[in-house]
Amino acid sequence: ILHWDLWDGSLPAFGPAAAGAKMTVFGGGAPVDDEADAWQAALATFRRFDEADRLLFSVPMWNAGIPYVLKQLIDVISQPGTVFDVDARTGYRPLLAGRGKKAAVIYTSAVWGPQLGPEFGRNFQSTYFNDWLTWIGVDDISEVRFHPTLLGDWPAERLSAQAVAREVAKTF
Repeated sequence: ILHWDLWDGSLPAFGPAAAGAKMTVFGGGAPVDDEADAWQAALATFRRFDEADRLLFSVPMWNAGIPYVLKQLIDVISQPGTVFDVDARTGYRPLLAGRGKKAAVIYTSAVWGPQLGPEFGRNFQSTYFNDWLTWIGVDDISEVRFHPTLLGDWPAERLSAQAVAREVAKTF
């Protein structure tokens, strides 16, 4: 079991050098200088991610979406030749497909809830993250949801989420 704390500051930045490296690779070239360093950091981060057969994510809702540090991980590892390939005629091809990877995602929010209207926010959290997992080829995705809302019954919602988590764990 490998615990990866995305908040520990170890994720590489994905700035101009890394973006340049990505575009160099897209064009069939090899990154050099600062771009080569950024590319190697992205590949090392991908390798760490790819070592896992089972992926457990805890994803709190931030401003209707995912925390920026999770988006940083996605941006760093979502490179041509790592999680995807692309063809001008057929589009993207997920490179992790068929490799037996499973994901369990714990989605939480305190204000938004699926039973509430848009005045309490919208869900770009699970829609975005599940789409990304599918896009890279992880199609066995289990969800545990904890959305007690401002006026919800937190203890009851927690017990419900824990029961779902126990069921997910049985086949994870």
